[in-house]
Amino acid sequence: MDDKLFYNDRNIKNLKKIEELLAELPPFVEEYFIGIENQTSTLTRLNYAYDLRIFFDYLVKKRRFAEAVPLLTLRDLERVSATDIEKFLSYLSHYEYNGAFNSCNERAKARKLSAVRALFKYFFAKDKISVDNAAKVTMPKIHEKEIIRLEVNEVADLLNCADTGMGMSGHQRAFHEKTKTRDVAILVLFLGTGIRISELVGLNNEDIDFTSDSFVVTRKGGARAILYFSDEVADALRKYMREKSEDESIPEGEHALFLSLKQRRISIRAVENLVKKYSRIVTPLKKISPHKLRSTYGTQLYRETHDIYIVADVLGHKDVNTTRKHYAAISEDIRRSVAGKVRLREEPDGRGTEDT
Repeated sequence: MDDKLFYNDRNIKNLKKIEELLAELPPFVEEYFIGIENQTSTLTRLNYAYDLRIFFDYLVKKRRFAEAVPLLTLRDLERVSATDIEKFLSYLSHYEYNGAFNSCNERAKARKLSAVRALFKYFFAKDKISVDNAAKVTMPKIHEKEIIRLEVNEVADLLNCADTGMGMSGHQRAFHEKTKTRDVAILVLFLGTGIRISELVGLNNEDIDFTSDSFVVTRKGGARAILYFSDEVADALRKYMREKSEDESIPEGEHALFLSLKQRRISIRAVENLVKKYSRIVTPLKKISPHKLRSTYGTQLYRETHDIYIVADVLGHKDVNTTRKHYAAISEDIRRSVAGKVRLREEPDGRGTEDT
């Protein structure tokens, strides 16, 4: 399966799920989704559908706007007050849906409020409702957690573990011999380019260009981008691809770069598990995921460049504020480095800054 088919298949699945969810939602949501189709991805609309389903369920159960969610109308939407939405956010701290109890943290609440706000904003702009009360509700304050990332020595230990099987049992080592070249290439690619896990899984053999040490990825929203890699990454990829070329069990016409032991495109879950396996040996107190490896790369890149816009571009962040997390993660380093930059008096020998 090539990368276009891979992403098309995922979009088709998302579209089918959206269609199923629309049957559970008020009729006007379909009009809304058609209106925002050209500005959003199928995954964004699918997440909106999930979040709006909780919101409308709340309106029916707690605010009694209708007997069932599909019976809600735009007139009901117009009747929703800012207080109703604020109570909805409070309700999300501990709520029941379909017999299961759930809870939302600040970030999850903010995401659901964003979905509600976008819906109100759309129909208010279309003059379908006369007031946008969702715009009056303040976003939950999100307390940023410290970014979990690997330190330089931990990166080296992780790669050594994947390369040698250090710290593994005899049974694990036997299995490890079959996958170590692939696993090292995956870890090096994460740590050397900051690639997303979905981008890595979607890579094909022909996406890799060793003449320019670059590869093509399909980013969020379907946009294509060229990323460049170092000699260290190139060596790991060459070794893995050379090993693949000598493996006669790989089906002819299989384009996927990273394969499972069944010689099919590796799954996101399998990549998550292999990262977890090695990181548990090296850093048992840190919960390391592929995204944490991406954060490790972003932090290291900022340390080297001191340019947050370069980091945002390489990581594929549309909003530089997303990238500021990497800046915040090393703010202590920066504060320490500038501690002696401002002098209050001249040195005893007369040296000092005289220009103002």
